[in-house]
Amino acid sequence: MAKGRRTNKIAAAIIFFMGCFFQTPQVMAEEPSLPPHLIQSVSEEDIVEGMLALDLFHCPILEEPNLEAACENMKDSVVRIDMGKAYGSGVICWMTAEGAVIATNRHVLAYWQDESGVIRFPQGYYASARMLGSSENCDVGFLLVEKEEIGLQAFSELRSALADGIYGGLRVDEEIFCLGAGREEEEIIFEVAVLEETDKYIETFGSEMLYGHGFAREGMSGGGMFDGCGRLIGLLTGGTYQNEIAGVSVVQVLEAYWEVTGV
Repeated sequence: MAKGRRTNKIAAAIIFFMGCFFQTPQVMAEEPSLPPHLIQSVSEEDIVEGMLALDLFHCPILEEPNLEAACENMKDSVVRIDMGKAYGSGVICWMTAEGAVIATNRHVLAYWQDESGVIRFPQGYYASARMLGSSENCDVGFLLVEKEEIGLQAFSELRSALADGIYGGLRVDEEIFCLGAGREEEEIIFEVAVLEETDKYIETFGSEMLYGHGFAREGMSGGGMFDGCGRLIGLLTGGTYQNEIAGVSVVQVLEAYWEVTGV
């Protein structure tokens, strides 16, 4: 779509309202009144294009840490990845003109089939997705739910995490929280953890990872790790019976996305 057309659509409602306030039809006393101005309708496609252009799909970020409040803000960005007998979690990282880009673990996508896999969004919507690819360097992969698949109205209600690469701002012993899918389809699990290292080498994954202590349940792999304000800091990747957790950092997620898509 041409840039000029997009700008016109975004400004359509503003122009209309300005017209309501400042444009008054000139009427001659001896002539009948002119018909009222027609209301210019705005389609669902116009609304989605405007939200994308104005970057309005992000979950809100707090100015001060508050784990519970941040959880309420960010839970709309975490999805359930259903693969029949197996399930995992994912995070909507970006909303694009094509659709919703979901980041998850590469090992979760080992069970994914485009023909049968289903994404459940926290708003209650279900949609098919296609695999964009997985990184060869870290445990990250991506799915795309095309906006035509879920419908424009539902698409406009989705929210993405703020994957802005704040890795360098993390502090050791900082309280964070993890969000992931539970056993029940509508269940989102919230777990508090303590970040202890930001670059601990973990042989199982062959990579430097976020490391801390908390509780990771079955099915939370690929879910989000967030700081106290709600910023996405990584993807939860594994845990132990000693309440150790590990995840790939948001920097690795961004690098993996570039590796897979070139964007």
